[in-house]
Amino acid sequence: MNSMRILVTGATGYVGSRLVAELLSHGHKVIAASRNVDRLAAFGWHGQADAVALDAHDPASARAAFAEAGPVDVVYYLVHGIGQPDFREADNAAAANVAAAAKDAGVRRIVYLGGFVPDENDLSEHLTSRAEVAEALSIEGGPEVVWLGAAIIIGAGSTSFEMLRYVGDRFLVIPLPSWMDNPIDPISIRDVLYYLVAAADPDRVPAGAYDIAGPESTTYRDLLAKYARATGKWRASVPIRGVDTGMASMLTAVALPVPGGLAADLVESLDHPMQASDGLRELVPDPPGGLIGIAEAIKRSLSSGRARAVDQLADPHHLADSDPVWAGGDTLRIKRLARVITPPFVRPALGLLNAVPGPVAAAVRTGLDTLLNLKPKVRSE
Repeated sequence: MNSMRILVTGATGYVGSRLVAELLSHGHKVIAASRNVDRLAAFGWHGQADAVALDAHDPASARAAFAEAGPVDVVYYLVHGIGQPDFREADNAAAANVAAAAKDAGVRRIVYLGGFVPDENDLSEHLTSRAEVAEALSIEGGPEVVWLGAAIIIGAGSTSFEMLRYVGDRFLVIPLPSWMDNPIDPISIRDVLYYLVAAADPDRVPAGAYDIAGPESTTYRDLLAKYARATGKWRASVPIRGVDTGMASMLTAVALPVPGGLAADLVESLDHPMQASDGLRELVPDPPGGLIGIAEAIKRSLSSGRARAVDQLADPHHLADSDPVWAGGDTLRIKRLARVITPPFVRPALGLLNAVPGPVAAAVRTGLDTLLNLKPKVRSE
């Protein structure tokens, strides 16, 4: 694929920040877009990518961003307001604004990363919104759209993985409602990036909707079991009745440090089978060495150590220093705080915190958050 000029919306997000680094490594000219352009300075690739201010919710801002960016071949649309009040209507309007501005700027293609949309009624707000955003991006005479749908993305810093981590670490006994046996096709962040890069090339991927997934299908129950095996933690499980995803989402918002609205919207999506269809494997060959399986993806996500700049990660599964402050698990977050308040000669002993049981670390970290009034913020892009 020849070098292209690519604008990445949502460049400060989990996928977007890693995608910028990946596109740069492939020799593309990247324009990173964010509502607050000053935030881009926190990312390791700052200086390698151009920066533009783009508020997708403001039509004038979208037009100005494309005018400043100059000619653009491909736009990656990674903006979402999940977890925010009334995000559905706002997301649709934002997508329409960007599509209109991209049309006026002569952009050829928009690549949109959304979620699977099961062929069912009564979908969650999150799943319904993903389909509506794809429709809003597809305007008459505008850029062609490639919609990639993904379920759970496995990688340190991913909201889906961090929720899995906190449930697996914090609960000695894990309740298992029946909906946790719904099938899920997760995918590793390495493979998400591989498919996203491929989707920019019209010679490889025609316009249309495609699901992307790893090589294995599983259930959320089995994901928790695989996480327990990877961490060497024994966990009991108890089947329960009468707990729907609505109730579970409220409990999750209280029990986990992930922002409440974000966690709630994701949990409610588990009420439906999340299996891939119409995938890209017939069009795009597997990456060298093949797609990454679930156990290997979890293993890589747990092996990151200290967070590094996103463009300096040895593996995109590892935690970046620009990932959310609540990511990485309780033990790592306690270590971070301890490094700030302890003298240097004590810090080598902080490794002993690894032996603290997960529920104890959770109680300590939750207590510290309460005392310090650390309230996680939801990123909207």
